Amino acid sequence: MTALSTAGRVLVGAQSDTQLITRGLPVDGTSQTWRRLYRLVTGGLQPGDLLDIDADARVTNDCGRDGGTRYTIGVGWHLWAYSYTDPLRDAGPWWQISHLMGDNVDAIRHHMPLHISCLYQVPDDWPPGHRMVIVLQADAHSTKWAINGGKDLLTVDDGYGQLIVRHWATPTT
Repeated sequence: MTALSTAGRVLVGAQSDTQLITRGLPVDGTSQTWRRLYRLVTGGLQPGDLLDIDADARVTNDCGRDGGTRYTIGVGWHLWAYSYTDPLRDAGPWWQISHLMGDNVDAIRHHMPLHISCLYQVPDDWPPGHRMVIVLQADAHSTKWAINGGKDLLTVDDGYGQLIVRHWATPTT
């Protein structure tokens, strides 16, 4: 992979979103039940522009607290993108733009922060001016997921997260 740098580029702008989309991650036995936590629609992107992205969230493991069995839950999270300008929007193609992060939260730890950052280059075939949506997604899974009837939700805490996108472009002459 090529190293990316904002050197020689200008900061076009920055956007932030703190509106949480979902407040619960269903716990299951696989790591494929992804839920959107935060979503931000960018604007005016050109091929080769850089997006400097930071995202934070927090989850709480209260599963089994009310008389059920307490257990450890694995959490995975990463950043994805899709074209807002595409007529299919979020039903259209999505692509992963960051590495995958993961950790475990048990009853003793109780709260777990999720953080991820990446520097993403807008693809060379991106239609100039189109809008890209950046999404922080997460998943909760455990080998003991069915122990409380398979209905446990890992809480996504409102007020503890945000998605920030800084747009860097090559100056036009």
